[in-house]
Amino acid sequence: MCGRYTLFTPTADLEARFDADFGDREPSYNCAPGQSLPVIADRDPGKTTRMEWGLTPSWADESFDLINARAETVREKRSFADAFERRRCLVPADGFYEWVGGDRGGGKTPYRVAFDDDRPFAMAGIYERWEPPTPETTQTGLGAFGGGGEGGETGDEPNAVETFSIVTTEPNDLVADLHHRMAVILDPDAGEEETWLHGGPDEAAALLDPYPSDDLTAHPVSTRVNSPSVDAPDLIEPVASD
Repeated sequence: MCGRYTLFTPTADLEARFDADFGDREPSYNCAPGQSLPVIADRDPGKTTRMEWGLTPSWADESFDLINARAETVREKRSFADAFERRRCLVPADGFYEWVGGDRGGGKTPYRVAFDDDRPFAMAGIYERWEPPTPETTQTGLGAFGGGGEGGETGDEPNAVETFSIVTTEPNDLVADLHHRMAVILDPDAGEEETWLHGGPDEAAALLDPYPSDDLTAHPVSTRVNSPSVDAPDLIEPVASD
């Protein structure tokens, strides 16, 4: 799976790499589920949109928080199929973490996987727009029937939330030593990012294979990355493995 990643590349370099406006942002060394993170959506590839990591389908009655979608079933599962057909995005990153060993909370060793030059890349993502259900009210005054103020205001409506999931596939030789899944990394030189955003479903499905391991590296990092509340440059530094 892909459960944490990094995005600390300077904004100017990201904008040059993806030809998109990244707006105001801070570097992140520990992007985690539930956070609002920049993605490049097919609807407007000239700028990033901040979405919550953890997809909730539009039809859901409650939050699903699906952080990953398996490539093998993304076209079939109800939670993902419509998003795969109609709403694909790029998830910019410059590395991701995997855990090896025992339970993550006690004994697992985190590793960071990245290109050997730390260059940014795009992971394949899908996204949804979800509106939380309107809470029931026991209000019986005029406000409950739209008469509570000027212009017939009915009070605050639930805010729509845009959420995304990262598509995962079988691991390459490097990641296979760390985990049985890896994020789908798109090859810009082969036009895969453009195809993912704007190609048809069959074209997009053909991209869901593991990225070659030749240019990737992996090294153990501090277990401080286990906590999503910790976000510091030293998280990516190599440490001695057990």
